[in-house]
Amino acid sequence: MMSKRLRGAVALLACLALGACGTPSAGPNDPVYTWDMTVTVGESSTWYQAAERFADTLERESDGRMQLRVFTGEQLSAGDPVAGVEQLMNGDKDFSYNSTIIYAGIDPRFGAINAPFLYRDYDEADRALRGGATEAYEKLTAEFGITMLGFGESGFRQLTNNVRAVEQPSDLAGIKTRIPGIGMFTDFFRDLGANPTTMNFSEVFTSLQQGTIEGQENPMDVISSSGLAEVQTYLTVWNYVYDPLVLGVNQELFDSLSPEDQEIVREAAADANAFQVETNRGLEQQQIAEQSELMETSELSDRQLEDFQRAVGPLHERYEQVWGPEMVRAVTPER
Repeated sequence: MMSKRLRGAVALLACLALGACGTPSAGPNDPVYTWDMTVTVGESSTWYQAAERFADTLERESDGRMQLRVFTGEQLSAGDPVAGVEQLMNGDKDFSYNSTIIYAGIDPRFGAINAPFLYRDYDEADRALRGGATEAYEKLTAEFGITMLGFGESGFRQLTNNVRAVEQPSDLAGIKTRIPGIGMFTDFFRDLGANPTTMNFSEVFTSLQQGTIEGQENPMDVISSSGLAEVQTYLTVWNYVYDPLVLGVNQELFDSLSPEDQEIVREAAADANAFQVETNRGLEQQQIAEQSELMETSELSDRQLEDFQRAVGPLHERYEQVWGPEMVRAVTPER
């Protein structure tokens, strides 16, 4: 069976031979592409808005030669984001927006930037990205056949549940909380007395509705765009994990492009990422205010956060050995 990449190449050659590809503004010998991209969440999210902007920019700047189809909810991998990243690695999919947390399900080194309470605010996270984290993640994704086209972001992750307000570590006791499927999150919530469980995000709303789980954690954009307030009572704003998004392209595909087409893709990606980050941050406080009208909300003070930071110290020490010294140095903020 031909791979997607080979099928695409054969189709392209056939189109060119028949003179049936392209648009009036594309030259007769210019390559024409139809690519697929996925995002984990739905059409009301900033992820999807940025992906659509990326698609529009590619089409415009290539004079119609580059067509990008965007799929929500990890449709191409049956709702499984880890499987979706594996598709990107092996060339069965062309582009994706995925959290580094999802990548950490494949290699735990990707989770270094998601260490709980690593960053106090966006300024610290931005300094780390500029100071070496972005370069480290470009190098790491390349090991897995992916060219990283920069970071978007989900922002800081917050907590919702149906049991009680969470304002101190002991409040997590016994709460059955859906977490991403990587060991660091399991250890973090288990160390604090919660009952963590993993599942694909596509199953979360129904599981909360049916009482299979009692809580979950996600950035505000995901909490808001997914309507989780319909099935959750308490919201804790604690900014416990910074969550960047990798805009990735299959490395073999990207390397096959001409330098001129690579530049079109890079510039379109930089524009989409900048738009996504700006939009996400601009909406965050608005989303917190809106969700606070729908859920009982606790915004933790610095003093309350210190209790969680002390509790997480041993976890950091354990996982530094997993992430390795290079990744630890790259993501550690300057203070």
